[in-house]
Amino acid sequence: MERHKKCKKVVRMIDYKNYSKKIVCQTPIEVIPTNNTEFSIIPTVKRYFYIPVANINVTNGVTIQANLFYNDDGSPTIEFMNFSPNGYANLYINALMQEGGMYEVSTNSLTISPANAIIYARTPIIVELLSFSTKLI
Repeated sequence: MERHKKCKKVVRMIDYKNYSKKIVCQTPIEVIPTNNTEFSIIPTVKRYFYIPVANINVTNGVTIQANLFYNDDGSPTIEFMNFSPNGYANLYINALMQEGGMYEVSTNSLTISPANAIIYARTPIIVELLSFSTKLI
């Protein structure tokens, strides 16, 4: 077949009732060598625990500072792990996962949106942060 300025080699031309022509090009498939490169996805999970000593009224929303939480080792924490942009946060109150839209986690605090509720004293509050990274194997 002929050459066309958009193609190296034209395979066929299709004529649609003499109104227009469609040009079908033969293009080579570009193969990118992988050199048997593999990637591993590495999850990182951090959990933080807080048990309030007094009732928490959530009617107007509430912010709980990160330094009130303890980590998995039972050690006090200064700030929450940064899980953005490749991760997410879960909030458990009294062992029940909460809706994603009712809270926000930053490195310094947990903010719970206003709700007609009270979190009673000695009710466990758990923040679980998951982050994902990749590693070349």
